[in-house]
Amino acid sequence: MRIDTSVNLRAWNTFGLPATAQTLVHIEEEADVRRVVDHPEFGRAPKFILGGGSNIVLARDVTACVLKIEIPGLRVVEERDDAVIVEAGAGESWHRLVAWTIEQGFGGLENLALIPGTVGAAPVQNIGAYGLELADRFDSLDGVDLVTGRGFTLDRRLCRFGYRDSVFKHELAGKGVITRVRLRLPRPWQPVLGYLDLQRKMEETGIAQPDARQIFDWVCAVRRAKLPDPAVIGNAGSFFKNPVVTPEQCRDIIARDPHVVHYPMDDGSFKLAAGWLIDACGWKGKSVGGAGVYEKQALVLVNRGEARGAEVLTLARAIQESVYGRFGIRLESEPILLG
Repeated sequence: MRIDTSVNLRAWNTFGLPATAQTLVHIEEEADVRRVVDHPEFGRAPKFILGGGSNIVLARDVTACVLKIEIPGLRVVEERDDAVIVEAGAGESWHRLVAWTIEQGFGGLENLALIPGTVGAAPVQNIGAYGLELADRFDSLDGVDLVTGRGFTLDRRLCRFGYRDSVFKHELAGKGVITRVRLRLPRPWQPVLGYLDLQRKMEETGIAQPDARQIFDWVCAVRRAKLPDPAVIGNAGSFFKNPVVTPEQCRDIIARDPHVVHYPMDDGSFKLAAGWLIDACGWKGKSVGGAGVYEKQALVLVNRGEARGAEVLTLARAIQESVYGRFGIRLESEPILLG
């Protein structure tokens, strides 16, 4: 178990925001979590779990003990007629896992390519993109209780997945560390192609029956065209959740603005494109201090250089007020806000 003190977290969050962690513990194996729990100083201290730092906005220093999750490992657990079960350490890059499954000849995760962050953070957020969510491919996960030091295993039902939501944002928030995640890749493989960007790729290329590798390449290309690389421009990916509204609310908004981008959901509700709502309010390209709205995708807030966390929060709140004022819709932030 490696321990660092007075660590500048600028390099540990993809927004590139300055903040200092009094104590940072590198969690390189499951036993390290138990060592923290048993530690005379850190055992009872508040904990802050840090993966790839792609889903946080740091607007203050972190006084809690930061657990930097770095547990490695990729393996095939089981190959069955109906599915392949793969497992990854919580510290692995999510995109590396997706690319690795494609290289092994296993389809199923290709729509989730190039999502930043670690494997361990994926179930917390129930990440999703291009018509697929983690919950659709989830099998189970292992973790360690931060109070007792005991290991636990949760299946899909116990994780209580929702839209960008899980039990780790509620009852288990800050109470456990995810150490390994297992995913179920169905056999036979079936492509998920309902998303508009993928349909456009099919039309552009003339490929009517793409394989998993082709979809993987398309998703990577679409994301690179729309979203900034955090290594070049600091950001936390999509900053706001796409709001879900009732059919009545959707009809009311369409009546006022027929161009609003919306998608029907299985339960009869409608998902609105938050990026479109923000763009319609004129925010694309605007800035508050060093924080700005990305010129190519209004859903993404960026660090234009030396931005402070407080500037990001000020910009986010102004956008929320603007969208609510025009559409009556309250946008909810995706990243964890430490301010």
